[in-house]
Amino acid sequence: MRALDVTGRATAAVFGGYALAALVAAACARWLPMARVEAVVAGMLVSFAVYAAVAIFAFASRSAARAWIGLAAIGVPLAVALAASLHGAAA
Repeated sequence: MRALDVTGRATAAVFGGYALAALVAAACARWLPMARVEAVVAGMLVSFAVYAAVAIFAFASRSAARAWIGLAAIGVPLAVALAASLHGAAA
């Protein structure tokens, strides 16, 4: 059972971290009020910190399920807002 928990945390850290970092980079590139190139670079720089923070969070959580719930609680609203802004539904 311990190996399954570690596997779930590692999966959350690697794949969940990648997904959340990509969402943050895209959101920064879309919403930062600066030139597009500068916003993309700033988003990529922020995404490295987000990826590291997610990896730390995944192993600091009480369980792998809580890590996934925490990632979903941040990632799903961000993905919805980003999708809405890309399709013109939000400002």
